[in-house]
Amino acid sequence: MTLQPGAQDAALHDPLSAGFPEGVQGRILFWIAVAFSVFQIATAAHFIDMASQVTRAIHVGFLGLLAFPLLALLKGRGGRGRAASVLGWALAAAAVVVAGYQWWEYVPLLMRAGDPLDRDILVGVLALVLVFAAAWWLMGPALPIIAGAFLAYCLFGEHLPSPLNHRGYDFSQVIDHMAFGTEGIYGIPIYVSSTYIFLFILFGAFLEKAGMITLFTDVSMGLVGHKTGGPAKVAVLSSGLMGTISGSGVANVVTTGQFTIPLMKRFGYRAAFAGGVESTASMGGQLMPPVMGAVAFIMAETLGVEYVEVVTAAVIPAILYFGSAFWMVHLEAGRAGLTGLSREDLPSPIRAIRKSWHLLFPLAALVYLLFAGYTPLFAGTTGLALTLVLILGASAALGLPRGWLRVVFWVGIGILSASALEYGLDLVIWGLVALVLWNAFTKGGRETLILCRDSLADGARTALPVGVACALVGVIIGTMTLTGAATTFGQFIVHVGDTSLFLSLVLTMITCMVLGMGIPTIPNYIITSSIAGPALLALGVPLIVSHMFVFYFGILADLTPPVALACFAAAPIAKESGLKISLNAVKIAAAGFVIPFMAVYTPALMLQPGGALAEAIGFVPAVAYVVAKTAISIGLWGAAVIGWLGRPLALWERGLAIAAAFTLIAALPLTDEAGLALALAFAARLWLSRRSARAA
Repeated sequence: MTLQPGAQDAALHDPLSAGFPEGVQGRILFWIAVAFSVFQIATAAHFIDMASQVTRAIHVGFLGLLAFPLLALLKGRGGRGRAASVLGWALAAAAVVVAGYQWWEYVPLLMRAGDPLDRDILVGVLALVLVFAAAWWLMGPALPIIAGAFLAYCLFGEHLPSPLNHRGYDFSQVIDHMAFGTEGIYGIPIYVSSTYIFLFILFGAFLEKAGMITLFTDVSMGLVGHKTGGPAKVAVLSSGLMGTISGSGVANVVTTGQFTIPLMKRFGYRAAFAGGVESTASMGGQLMPPVMGAVAFIMAETLGVEYVEVVTAAVIPAILYFGSAFWMVHLEAGRAGLTGLSREDLPSPIRAIRKSWHLLFPLAALVYLLFAGYTPLFAGTTGLALTLVLILGASAALGLPRGWLRVVFWVGIGILSASALEYGLDLVIWGLVALVLWNAFTKGGRETLILCRDSLADGARTALPVGVACALVGVIIGTMTLTGAATTFGQFIVHVGDTSLFLSLVLTMITCMVLGMGIPTIPNYIITSSIAGPALLALGVPLIVSHMFVFYFGILADLTPPVALACFAAAPIAKESGLKISLNAVKIAAAGFVIPFMAVYTPALMLQPGGALAEAIGFVPAVAYVVAKTAISIGLWGAAVIGWLGRPLALWERGLAIAAAFTLIAALPLTDEAGLALALAFAARLWLSRRSARAA
């Protein structure tokens, strides 16, 4: 497969962007990916029931079996490529051996837990080497180096000076802890990857193949395409809608960005700004309920709360995040004099919904199930099953004559789908089998089955970076649980917080941002939440708010150079440097830095109880007040960063806006009053200058 220059640039930062290579090996890997997805669906639907640890081990085995040869083929060229291919398949075979050993020896391993045999240690070392190698090959050196430092701390930390040292652990004890049981590689992150995350990635892949991208884009174009800076607003809105089903920033960039970035450039936006808009909006998809990102599922498991509680905490911040991005592109459009698209050239949102209304049902069912208290695993499995029913059913219905027969068919499909809540998924599965057989005997039906098969493969390929990151970050979590390393840094944050909570928050933010320059959102969140979460809780910050604070800055860190994966994914589409796109993305997301700080001081912003304001005026008034205050702060921050609000702003006016926005963040005595006074002074200055301009 020959890549274009832009595609080569993307492949440097996301080697899986090229998909499956051509040739025999590519076809083998394609079917391995399909088998991977089928296995995950079968375990989720309980067609295959295994011990959780065995399921996790097979999940990691599949990750290695697919990742190593695929990366070798995509990265290798010429004779070196053949050697890389041989190495890739050898490492894949080793991954299968490790998974098979965990499966075959499951009960004996439980019986000799804490007293491993020599062969257990050998397999454990091999498992660690494979996970480190996969992460290095797939994501670069940053995360493996950080995880390696934690592993080295387990082995040699006893020689460090107090209070950094620990009591010391034997080599076999460390390997047993990391490579067996549920504390290291096979801990909570890989459990979440092997259940919720994989299913929701598949859910998004099927909806994308079915035309959800087109629906979201048409609706966005019809609603805001004609406004000032319409193309950029389409990018923000469509990426926000895509976030409801994908929860992946890079996936959003390479799907919606293929349309929105060229559209923005065509209407006058700079290439770097267009790429920055799409990257900022796409990364926000991880914040957008109901699916959100993989981190949300890990957060729910870590905190031991229902997933709906995480969704509830994320709703208002997600709206404010996309509102801030919307505001920034509006200001930039006004500053540059960019107009919207012609109404006559825009699709009708109502017509788009009428055409593809059936695609909204799985999403609506998913939202209902999550908020009705069902587990994310059941909700994801049911949502995926309903998506398949609709895709296969729509194809089958085309072969029926128009009229009552189609009506009866769809009524039957509806009854079949509704049976899932009463009788489980058994009837739905049998209905799917019947629809598959039906489609197999028609030309259009066979094309639909090919689409479903391709979605299975694409879903497995998309899940690779998430799964590998979850496996490796388990080493970091294992270090925390074995040595208690989080306590030292946490005590430092608490000590700083005794003097100033704001400084503790800034320290936590900087930690997130620095880590985010080298590693993806998932390991960033897991590391920082393990360290800072308990410390912020000790300072009086509600636990879910502290975790959302870390989550938020983990997302924003993905826009910061030098890594900025979403920005580099946008680079070949925008035909611009990934670094320039990253700098513009940080500028566009600048207003979003306000939101997590304000949530800490007033938890009502995340619909959480507590906080002095809620105790003083009541919960509902506190929510209304803090949302209004945050919106004002975001508005001021955006005007200061862009330097335009109906007219160019002088430097001292921008400084006044920054001072007002900054003062509104903290809920300390007199800060709100001072912030609102400064905001009024800024507004008065704009009004007087506008009045003078009109008089002149």
